[in-house]
Amino acid sequence: MAFHFHSHSHFLLFFFLTAGLALLFPSTAEPHLTENYYEKTCPKFNDIVQQVVTDKQIATPTTAAAVLRLFFHDCVLEGCDASLLIASNSFNKAERDHDTNLNIPGDGFDTIARIKTSLELQCPGVVSCADIISAAARNLVNMVGGPHYRVSFGRKDGLVSRADRVDGHYAKTNMTISEIINLFASKNLSVQDMVVLSGAHTIGFSHCKEFSNRIFNFSKTSDIDPTLNANFAKGLKNLCANYTSNPGMSAFNDVMTPGKFDNMYFRNLQRGLGLLSTDQALMADERTKPLVDLYASNEQKFFEDFAQSMIKVSLMNVKTGKHGEVRRRCDSFNNLKT
Repeated sequence: MAFHFHSHSHFLLFFFLTAGLALLFPSTAEPHLTENYYEKTCPKFNDIVQQVVTDKQIATPTTAAAVLRLFFHDCVLEGCDASLLIASNSFNKAERDHDTNLNIPGDGFDTIARIKTSLELQCPGVVSCADIISAAARNLVNMVGGPHYRVSFGRKDGLVSRADRVDGHYAKTNMTISEIINLFASKNLSVQDMVVLSGAHTIGFSHCKEFSNRIFNFSKTSDIDPTLNANFAKGLKNLCANYTSNPGMSAFNDVMTPGKFDNMYFRNLQRGLGLLSTDQALMADERTKPLVDLYASNEQKFFEDFAQSMIKVSLMNVKTGKHGEVRRRCDSFNNLKT
């Protein structure tokens, strides 16, 4: 995935207009999100989130990437409403059991469940799973070296989670850059959003099957993808030699600084060290290459733009008021759907 998570000004205009309408018509409009939403109802909200993600990240260093991927995959389908956390039952196959989402590491789901358990002991029935995902993603990005950014709260948890709605919402590794740009545009995300969010691949890993076509039988004339650094390709071939019999084999998305959130992902692309074909393709397209070069040379600019795009994603199709609920457990609706 390139991300497996219209202009920014239009988005901000829409957001401020809708926020303004809520003030003008308070009796009919839904409440908008605020940073201090839980200040009175669950004052230890931030402290609990931080404590749980810190413990989890120290114990399992791949947690940050897992939660970040879960955040993206949740928000681009049905909006940021924790629909991805719902477990399937005999009446419904849920989002998380679609093939596209099976690669999201279990540590992402476990982190959110742990936070929810702690919060339910402190302030039962108050904090939504959707808000937990946004808070945990922000804290973990910051914890591994990335930017800190403001997150607003007040999301409700969604009431729908269906695997048969998943297709067509996520970028795949065999897509062209034009197809991915169009997919992001359908979510009101720009080319810049797409490139900067791809930078999340500065942490985490991908399974060999996601890039095996680049290192085995690439074409009739070349066994490996010629855009791959030759030594890197050789190392990947050795690593993934038995991937068909051991599908769990994987490689770091950022071979240089795999556990640190930095701009190394973009610097790697300049050297042919992009792992996925959709990563490396960002260097070959005139619409995306200037942004890759910008972020490779200016980490501060990458951090600033990444923070803005994360805020933008975190506000996608948010449910408030009667359009959602606060789940008692993140993996099930409060009322069983049959």
